[in-house]
Amino acid sequence: MWSAVFTALALATAAPPPPDGRCQSAPDGRTIQGPGGAIYVRTVGVGRPILMIPSLARGSHDFDGLAASLAGRGFEVILPDPRATGRSTSAPAKDLFDLADDDLAVIRVLCTGKVDVLGHAFGNRVARSVATAAPDRVSHVILLAGGGEAAPTPVVSAALQGSVSQGSKPDGERLKDLQLAFFAKGQDASVWLTGWYPEAAKLERNAGGATPVSRWWTAGSAPVLLVQALEDPIAPPANAAALKRDLGDRLSLVGLPHASHAMLPEEPAAIAAVLVAYLDGERDEHRLQAIVDREVVAPKVR
Repeated sequence: MWSAVFTALALATAAPPPPDGRCQSAPDGRTIQGPGGAIYVRTVGVGRPILMIPSLARGSHDFDGLAASLAGRGFEVILPDPRATGRSTSAPAKDLFDLADDDLAVIRVLCTGKVDVLGHAFGNRVARSVATAAPDRVSHVILLAGGGEAAPTPVVSAALQGSVSQGSKPDGERLKDLQLAFFAKGQDASVWLTGWYPEAAKLERNAGGATPVSRWWTAGSAPVLLVQALEDPIAPPANAAALKRDLGDRLSLVGLPHASHAMLPEEPAAIAAVLVAYLDGERDEHRLQAIVDREVVAPKVR
Protein backbone atom coordinates (compact mmCIF):
# COMPACT_ATOMS: atom_id res chain seq x y z
CA MET A 1 0.00 0.00 0.00
CA TRP A 2 2.71 2.46 1.06
CA SER A 3 4.67 1.93 -2.18
CA ALA A 4 1.58 2.92 -4.13
CA VAL A 5 1.19 6.04 -1.96
CA PHE A 6 4.82 7.05 -2.46
CA THR A 7 4.54 6.51 -6.21
CA ALA A 8 1.43 8.71 -6.36
CA LEU A 9 3.17 11.45 -4.35
CA ALA A 10 6.21 11.33 -6.61
CA LEU A 11 4.04 11.66 -9.70
CA ALA A 12 2.10 14.51 -8.14
CA THR A 13 5.22 16.50 -7.28
CA ALA A 14 7.26 15.76 -10.43
CA ALA A 15 7.63 18.61 -12.89
CA PRO A 16 5.15 18.18 -15.74
CA PRO A 17 6.75 17.57 -19.13
CA PRO A 18 7.10 20.75 -21.18
CA PRO A 19 5.02 21.19 -24.33
CA ASP A 20 6.58 19.95 -27.54
CA GLY A 21 9.26 22.35 -28.72
CA ARG A 22 9.88 23.69 -25.22
CA CYS A 23 12.12 22.61 -22.36
CA GLN A 24 11.97 22.50 -18.60
CA SER A 25 13.50 25.53 -16.91
CA ALA A 26 16.37 25.33 -14.46
CA PRO A 27 17.13 28.96 -13.57
CA ASP A 28 18.73 27.90 -10.27
CA GLY A 29 20.66 25.07 -11.94
CA ARG A 30 20.31 21.32 -11.67
CA THR A 31 22.48 18.25 -12.10
CA ILE A 32 21.81 15.66 -14.79
CA GLN A 33 23.52 12.29 -15.01
CA GLY A 34 25.41 11.97 -18.27
CA PRO A 35 27.60 9.21 -19.68
CA GLY A 36 30.71 10.75 -18.11
CA GLY A 37 29.19 11.68 -14.78
CA ALA A 38 27.31 14.66 -13.39
CA ILE A 39 26.48 17.51 -15.77
CA TYR A 40 25.50 20.79 -14.17
CA VAL A 41 23.12 22.83 -16.30
CA ARG A 42 21.22 26.08 -15.90
CA THR A 43 18.74 27.85 -18.12
CA VAL A 44 18.09 31.51 -18.85
CA GLY A 45 14.75 32.77 -20.16
CA VAL A 46 11.61 31.02 -21.36
CA GLY A 47 10.70 30.20 -24.95
CA ARG A 48 12.40 28.65 -27.94
CA PRO A 49 15.25 26.43 -26.65
CA ILE A 50 18.85 26.89 -27.72
CA LEU A 51 21.71 24.94 -26.15
CA MET A 52 25.16 26.56 -26.09
CA ILE A 53 28.57 24.84 -25.96
CA PRO A 54 31.62 26.96 -25.07
CA SER A 55 35.17 27.26 -26.36
CA LEU A 56 38.14 25.07 -25.42
CA ALA A 57 38.74 25.09 -21.65
CA ARG A 58 36.07 27.71 -21.12
CA GLY A 59 32.85 27.50 -19.11
CA SER A 60 29.22 28.23 -19.81
CA HIS A 61 29.44 31.69 -18.23
CA ASP A 62 31.04 32.93 -21.47
CA PHE A 63 27.48 32.96 -22.80
CA ASP A 64 25.89 34.97 -19.98
CA GLY A 65 25.67 38.20 -21.97
CA LEU A 66 24.31 36.50 -25.08
CA ALA A 67 21.88 34.46 -22.98
CA ALA A 68 20.50 37.56 -21.29
CA SER A 69 20.01 39.24 -24.66
CA LEU A 70 18.21 36.23 -26.13
CA ALA A 71 16.06 35.71 -23.04
CA GLY A 72 14.53 39.10 -23.72
CA ARG A 73 13.65 38.00 -27.25
CA GLY A 74 11.69 34.82 -26.55
CA PHE A 75 14.42 32.21 -26.10
CA GLU A 76 15.32 29.73 -23.39
CA VAL A 77 19.10 29.36 -23.33
CA ILE A 78 20.37 26.02 -22.01
CA LEU A 79 23.87 26.24 -20.52
CA PRO A 80 25.55 22.97 -19.53
CA ASP A 81 28.97 23.10 -17.88
CA PRO A 82 31.26 20.91 -20.03
CA ARG A 83 33.27 18.18 -18.34
CA ALA A 84 35.92 19.48 -15.94
CA THR A 85 34.40 22.98 -15.89
CA GLY A 86 32.10 24.63 -13.39
CA ARG A 87 30.20 22.05 -11.35
CA SER A 88 30.36 19.19 -13.85
CA THR A 89 32.35 16.00 -13.34
CA SER A 90 35.81 15.63 -14.81
CA ALA A 91 35.98 12.42 -16.84
CA PRO A 92 38.05 11.33 -19.85
CA ALA A 93 36.32 11.34 -23.22
CA LYS A 94 37.33 8.90 -25.91
CA ASP A 95 36.24 11.27 -28.68
CA LEU A 96 34.07 14.30 -29.48
CA PHE A 97 30.96 12.14 -29.57
CA ASP A 98 31.46 11.31 -25.89
CA LEU A 99 31.27 15.04 -25.19
CA ALA A 100 28.28 15.37 -27.51
CA ASP A 101 26.53 12.64 -25.51
CA ASP A 102 26.72 14.88 -22.43
CA ASP A 103 24.76 17.58 -24.26
CA LEU A 104 22.32 15.05 -25.65
CA ALA A 105 21.69 13.77 -22.12
CA VAL A 106 20.73 17.32 -21.14
CA ILE A 107 18.44 17.72 -24.15
CA ARG A 108 16.72 14.39 -23.52
CA VAL A 109 16.07 15.15 -19.86
CA LEU A 110 14.92 18.76 -20.25
CA CYS A 111 13.27 18.81 -23.66
CA THR A 112 10.52 17.00 -25.52
CA GLY A 113 11.39 18.06 -29.05
CA LYS A 114 14.15 19.56 -31.14
CA VAL A 115 16.45 22.35 -29.98
CA ASP A 116 18.82 24.73 -31.69
CA VAL A 117 22.48 24.05 -30.85
CA LEU A 118 25.20 26.70 -30.81
CA GLY A 119 28.90 25.95 -30.52
CA HIS A 120 31.65 28.50 -30.00
CA ALA A 121 35.21 27.73 -31.15
CA PHE A 122 36.06 24.21 -29.86
CA GLY A 123 32.37 23.96 -29.00
CA ASN A 124 31.57 24.18 -32.71
CA ARG A 125 33.06 20.71 -33.10
CA VAL A 126 30.94 19.35 -30.28
CA ALA A 127 27.83 21.07 -31.66
CA ARG A 128 28.38 19.48 -35.06
CA SER A 129 28.91 16.12 -33.34
CA VAL A 130 25.58 16.55 -31.51
CA ALA A 131 23.80 17.27 -34.80
CA THR A 132 25.51 14.30 -36.46
CA ALA A 133 24.69 11.87 -33.65
CA ALA A 134 21.07 12.92 -33.16
CA PRO A 135 19.63 14.77 -36.16
CA ASP A 136 16.14 14.15 -34.81
CA ARG A 137 16.87 16.40 -31.80
CA VAL A 138 18.52 19.37 -33.56
CA SER A 139 16.65 22.10 -35.45
CA HIS A 140 19.53 24.37 -36.43
CA VAL A 141 23.26 24.56 -35.79
CA ILE A 142 24.96 27.89 -35.13
CA LEU A 143 28.75 28.00 -35.35
CA LEU A 144 30.75 30.86 -33.87
CA ALA A 145 34.40 30.58 -34.91
CA GLY A 146 33.94 27.33 -36.80
CA GLY A 147 37.27 25.67 -37.43
CA GLY A 148 38.32 22.14 -38.25
CA GLU A 149 39.96 21.94 -41.68
CA ALA A 150 42.38 24.89 -41.99
CA ALA A 151 44.77 24.77 -39.03
CA PRO A 152 46.37 27.72 -37.22
CA THR A 153 50.07 28.43 -37.63
CA PRO A 154 52.56 27.07 -35.03
CA VAL A 155 52.95 30.57 -33.58
CA VAL A 156 49.20 30.91 -33.07
CA SER A 157 48.96 27.38 -31.65
CA ALA A 158 51.63 28.27 -29.10
CA ALA A 159 49.72 31.42 -28.15
CA LEU A 160 46.55 29.36 -27.71
CA GLN A 161 48.40 27.04 -25.34
CA GLY A 162 49.74 30.01 -23.39
CA SER A 163 46.28 31.54 -23.15
CA VAL A 164 44.90 28.39 -21.54
CA SER A 165 47.73 28.18 -18.98
CA GLN A 166 45.97 30.10 -16.21
CA GLY A 167 47.85 29.59 -12.98
CA SER A 168 51.04 28.29 -14.58
CA LYS A 169 52.14 31.17 -16.83
CA PRO A 170 52.42 34.83 -15.79
CA ASP A 171 49.37 36.90 -16.68
CA GLY A 172 51.49 39.48 -18.49
CA GLU A 173 52.72 36.85 -20.92
CA ARG A 174 49.29 35.29 -21.22
CA LEU A 175 47.79 38.66 -22.10
CA LYS A 176 50.09 38.82 -25.13
CA ASP A 177 49.07 35.28 -26.06
CA LEU A 178 45.38 36.14 -25.75
CA GLN A 179 45.77 39.22 -27.91
CA LEU A 180 47.49 37.21 -30.63
CA ALA A 181 45.27 34.13 -30.64
CA PHE A 182 41.85 35.28 -29.46
CA PHE A 183 41.31 39.03 -29.86
CA ALA A 184 41.25 41.37 -32.80
CA LYS A 185 43.40 44.47 -32.94
CA GLY A 186 42.07 47.11 -30.56
CA GLN A 187 39.90 44.70 -28.57
CA ASP A 188 40.46 44.20 -24.81
CA ALA A 189 42.02 40.78 -24.28
CA SER A 190 42.19 41.22 -20.49
CA VAL A 191 38.52 40.21 -20.15
CA TRP A 192 39.60 36.61 -20.80
CA LEU A 193 42.58 36.45 -18.44
CA THR A 194 40.44 34.37 -16.08
CA GLY A 195 37.76 31.73 -16.61
CA TRP A 196 40.05 29.00 -17.93
CA TYR A 197 39.98 25.30 -17.00
CA PRO A 198 43.36 23.74 -17.95
CA GLU A 199 42.15 20.21 -17.08
CA ALA A 200 39.27 20.63 -19.50
CA ALA A 201 41.70 21.78 -22.19
CA LYS A 202 43.63 18.52 -21.93
CA LEU A 203 40.63 16.20 -22.12
CA GLU A 204 38.98 18.26 -24.89
CA ARG A 205 42.16 18.25 -26.98
CA ASN A 206 42.46 14.50 -26.55
CA ALA A 207 38.83 14.00 -27.58
CA GLY A 208 39.25 16.24 -30.61
CA GLY A 209 42.47 14.56 -31.68
CA ALA A 210 40.83 11.15 -31.49
CA THR A 211 37.96 12.13 -33.81
CA PRO A 212 38.42 12.42 -37.58
CA VAL A 213 37.09 15.75 -38.83
CA SER A 214 35.07 13.90 -41.48
CA ARG A 215 32.86 12.36 -38.77
CA TRP A 216 31.41 15.70 -37.62
CA TRP A 217 32.28 18.22 -40.33
CA THR A 218 28.89 18.42 -42.07
CA ALA A 219 26.79 18.68 -38.84
CA GLY A 220 24.26 16.02 -39.72
CA SER A 221 21.40 17.34 -41.83
CA ALA A 222 20.38 20.54 -40.02
CA PRO A 223 20.57 24.04 -41.52
CA VAL A 224 23.75 25.79 -40.36
CA LEU A 225 24.70 29.41 -39.65
CA LEU A 226 28.42 30.18 -39.49
CA VAL A 227 29.56 33.52 -38.08
CA GLN A 228 33.15 33.88 -39.29
CA ALA A 229 35.32 36.34 -37.40
CA LEU A 230 37.40 38.15 -40.00
CA GLU A 231 40.52 38.44 -37.80
CA ASP A 232 40.48 34.87 -36.46
CA PRO A 233 43.89 33.10 -36.72
CA ILE A 234 42.76 29.93 -34.91
CA ALA A 235 39.76 29.27 -37.18
CA PRO A 236 40.82 31.26 -40.27
CA PRO A 237 38.36 32.13 -43.05
CA ALA A 238 39.57 29.19 -45.16
CA ASN A 239 37.44 26.99 -42.90
CA ALA A 240 34.33 28.98 -43.82
CA ALA A 241 35.09 28.60 -47.51
CA ALA A 242 35.57 24.85 -47.10
CA LEU A 243 32.31 24.46 -45.21
CA LYS A 244 30.43 26.47 -47.84
CA ARG A 245 31.93 24.20 -50.49
CA ASP A 246 30.64 21.11 -48.68
CA LEU A 247 27.26 22.32 -47.39
CA GLY A 248 26.17 24.63 -50.18
CA ASP A 249 22.78 26.21 -49.50
CA ARG A 250 22.50 24.43 -46.13
CA LEU A 251 25.06 26.94 -44.84
CA SER A 252 24.35 30.61 -44.23
CA LEU A 253 27.67 32.43 -43.91
CA VAL A 254 28.36 35.90 -42.54
CA GLY A 255 31.61 37.69 -41.72
CA LEU A 256 32.14 39.46 -38.39
CA PRO A 257 34.46 42.47 -38.61
CA HIS A 258 36.65 43.61 -35.71
CA ALA A 259 36.49 40.18 -34.07
CA SER A 260 38.78 37.22 -33.59
CA HIS A 261 38.39 33.78 -32.02
CA ALA A 262 36.92 35.04 -28.74
CA MET A 263 34.08 36.83 -30.59
CA LEU A 264 31.55 36.89 -27.76
CA PRO A 265 33.13 39.67 -25.68
CA GLU A 266 34.22 41.51 -28.83
CA GLU A 267 30.99 41.96 -30.80
CA PRO A 268 28.08 40.76 -28.61
CA ALA A 269 25.35 42.92 -30.16
CA ALA A 270 26.13 41.84 -33.73
CA ILE A 271 26.19 38.16 -32.76
CA ALA A 272 22.85 38.37 -30.93
CA ALA A 273 21.17 40.29 -33.76
CA VAL A 274 22.21 37.95 -36.57
CA LEU A 275 21.42 34.87 -34.52
CA VAL A 276 17.87 36.07 -33.82
CA ALA A 277 17.30 37.03 -37.45
CA TYR A 278 18.54 33.65 -38.66
CA LEU A 279 16.41 31.67 -36.21
CA ASP A 280 13.43 33.82 -37.16
CA GLY A 281 13.80 32.48 -40.68
CA GLU A 282 16.11 34.90 -42.51
CA ARG A 283 18.35 32.98 -44.94
CA ASP A 284 19.46 35.66 -47.38
CA GLU A 285 23.17 36.10 -46.68
CA HIS A 286 23.22 39.70 -47.90
CA ARG A 287 20.48 40.69 -45.45
CA LEU A 288 22.14 38.73 -42.62
CA GLN A 289 25.43 40.46 -43.38
CA ALA A 290 23.73 43.85 -43.36
CA ILE A 291 22.41 43.09 -39.84
CA VAL A 292 25.92 42.24 -38.68
CA ASP A 293 27.44 45.33 -40.25
CA ARG A 294 24.81 47.57 -38.68
CA GLU A 295 25.47 46.22 -35.16
CA VAL A 296 29.27 45.96 -35.24
CA VAL A 297 31.15 48.37 -32.98
CA ALA A 298 34.66 49.14 -34.19
CA PRO A 299 37.35 49.43 -31.49
CA LYS A 300 38.44 52.98 -30.72
CA VAL A 301 42.09 52.03 -31.03
CA ARG A 302 43.17 50.12 -34.13
